[in-house]
Amino acid sequence: MQNYPVKILMAFAETFSGGEQFFKWLLKNGYPELAALSSAIRGSEEAFKWLMANKYPHFAALDGAIDNQAHPRAWLVKHNFTLLVNLADAVNARPDALAWLNKNDLKIFLYIAGKIRTYRDSQYFDHHKKRF
Repeated sequence: MQNYPVKILMAFAETFSGGEQFFKWLLKNGYPELAALSSAIRGSEEAFKWLMANKYPHFAALDGAIDNQAHPRAWLVKHNFTLLVNLADAVNARPDALAWLNKNDLKIFLYIAGKIRTYRDSQYFDHHKKRF
C-alpha cells in the first residue's frame, strides 16, 4: 500500500467521510482495489469477495484485521504485510502501531487510520459479518 501516491491514499481516506465522489474517482481512475477495500471496510460482502477473486487477499485480510479478527491479522503477519498490520492496529488505536507509523514517517497512514476509526466508531456493526 506504500507504493500508492499520496494523493491516491488521500482519496482513499476521504471515502470514509462521505466522499462518494472520491470512491467514484478511484473506480474511474484505475484504483478499483482501493474502492473495493473501502467498501469492504464499510461492510460490503460483495467488495470483500471481489478483493479475494481479484488477487487482493492482503486487502481482504486488512478488512478483517481492522475488525479485530485474529486469523486475518495473523495471515498479514505471516506474509510480512507489516504496514497493513500496523494500519489495522492503528485503526484500533494501539499505541505501538501509532508509534511505528510515526517513527517510519508514514503520517498518511495515521490519517487513513483516523478516518477509518472515525467512520467505524459512528457505525453499528453486525457481529455476523463474514470472516476472512
